Amino acid sequence: MSNLIHILPVSIVLVAAVALMLMSMFENRFNTKQYIIVSSIVLVLTLVLSFIPFGESYSIKPYESIFNNVLIFDSFSNFFNVLLIGGTLLTLLIGENYFQSRSYFKGEFFAILLFALFGMMLLANSNELITAYIALEIASFAVYIMVGYNTDDSKRVEAIFKYLILGSFIGGFYLLGTVLVYGGTQTTNLTEIATFISTHSNDELSLVYIGLTLILFTFLFKVAAFPFQSWVLDVYRGAPMIITAFMASTFKIAIFSFFLRAILQDMGTMIDFWDSVIYVIIIFTLIFGTWLAITQKIVKRMLAASSIVHTGYLLLAFIALGQNLDAAYATVFYLIAYLLSALGSFGIISHIISETKVRVTYDDFKGLAKERPFLAAMMTIFLFSLAGIPSTIGFIGKFYVFTEAINAGYAALAILAIIATFVSIYYYFKLIAMMYFYPTSEECISDDFNDKRVSTYAIAFLAIATVIGGIGSAIVFFIPVLNIDTLIDLTQIAIQSLFIK
Repeated sequence: MSNLIHILPVSIVLVAAVALMLMSMFENRFNTKQYIIVSSIVLVLTLVLSFIPFGESYSIKPYESIFNNVLIFDSFSNFFNVLLIGGTLLTLLIGENYFQSRSYFKGEFFAILLFALFGMMLLANSNELITAYIALEIASFAVYIMVGYNTDDSKRVEAIFKYLILGSFIGGFYLLGTVLVYGGTQTTNLTEIATFISTHSNDELSLVYIGLTLILFTFLFKVAAFPFQSWVLDVYRGAPMIITAFMASTFKIAIFSFFLRAILQDMGTMIDFWDSVIYVIIIFTLIFGTWLAITQKIVKRMLAASSIVHTGYLLLAFIALGQNLDAAYATVFYLIAYLLSALGSFGIISHIISETKVRVTYDDFKGLAKERPFLAAMMTIFLFSLAGIPSTIGFIGKFYVFTEAINAGYAALAILAIIATFVSIYYYFKLIAMMYFYPTSEECISDDFNDKRVSTYAIAFLAIATVIGGIGSAIVFFIPVLNIDTLIDLTQIAIQSLFIK
């Protein structure tokens, strides 16, 4: 029974995705709202099932005769599954009016969204390179389709072709790397690869080093690190706003879940081999991402460029793993902080433009605080968190990352990251200034705008969580699951389960 409990969430998501695909065949019988309700119910059910073992320390490989140890279910994967399901559910709720106001969103879109979630959950549970590749491609192809779902829009078509071609090309690097790793170790199982690495000298690991480096390129592309970031601005700009929110937050977490497992559990001894390369990549990621963010005039592109900078922060914690295990806790905590902030900031723009299409540039946001003070206040909270202002979860996340980087001996990188954080205040606060200190443009006024929607409450939940996650347990002791101490404890349990033998 315990094995069944662990595989139920991912199984239900797969079955629901297939069911929604079959439902979409009867287009005239179901409307968009009904698809959203069904998808949300499924996600709530899987979230409840994922919470049953949540907070416990365990590591099992269920039904070994069937899965042959290619999947592992532990506290680590369960922790990330909760984040992935929660992120997908919030994406649905925030985009509720966005989906309904656009007729091109059909039933199959929600099936594709659940297929993307299935691939991401499978990736978090992968204990083998081929399985991870299949899971990554399931999620990636689902995201490709969602990016270009509206084929009548030329920007969508351009975005999907760029993302598809580059993504497929970089996928070839992963496969080539896997072939080389197999050639050197005669296995693609992560645990067996780790055993091989620990029992052989560097002279016997040439193929393994080259193969894993090629796989690392795939990771860097997916998280939009330099020099693989060229696709981000055009794809994020061309994709539907709510899908941009999903890609920037939830999908990025799924990528980190697998590679963090591989590094911590199996290949930690190889971090030193990549140290100098990642060091240079972090420098250029922070500098180039900051420059891009400063030069953007479209808010969506600014947020997309800033996501590159946040990738630099995450890689800073990533490189510190070789010297300090506590950097793993900082990495996971920052992923939580970025999930809340990015999903909230991108989501609130999709919420606003669901009834008006002019909220695009900085100028379009002038006077939003007078027109929609509640929305402007929530947007300010998310921008504060992204900028790392105290009393937000983003500040705590940056504090942990910078502290662990300094403790690991990367003080120079930490100083550069702090400078990038100070510079980010300019382009984040520029939007805040537009909302509060400028009169509203007449073409941006929407008198019939309805804020009493599901998306409003979902965004409000994210804003509250962003603040509670930043002020700690001193004020919110009565909500223990949301305070910093509890999040850190859960993060530690998740990381420590990787070392259960």
